[in-house]
Amino acid sequence: QVQLVESGGGLVQAGGSLRLSCAASGSIVAIYDMHWYRQAPGKQRELVASINSGGRTNYADSVKGRFTISRENAKKTVYLQMNNLQPEDTAVYYCNAEAVTYAIGRVYPYWGQGTQVTVSS
Repeated sequence: QVQLVESGGGLVQAGGSLRLSCAASGSIVAIYDMHWYRQAPGKQRELVASINSGGRTNYADSVKGRFTISRENAKKTVYLQMNNLQPEDTAVYYCNAEAVTYAIGRVYPYWGQGTQVTVSS
């Protein structure tokens, strides 16, 4: 099994910044792509940013230029630096990791529990 523990959420004023972290643990053979998703009240979960094991990144259009995803492979940790936050960024942010474990032996998606980000106007 893989456990993903997120941290760094909170309440911030518009224009402010937050840095989310997500640390993976467990019987992990390898972690491939890692992602940050978010889900606002009454809306579907959406992909915010992705990073592969080589560091290649992709972003949703709504966050390009404001958010930066990064990872430290040795620490099995992914980060999301969020700058110039706006009220529409308010959501629960979820970490997702595509990993291979000793138990399953193939790539499987794992999810964190989510961390709340609230941006006030």
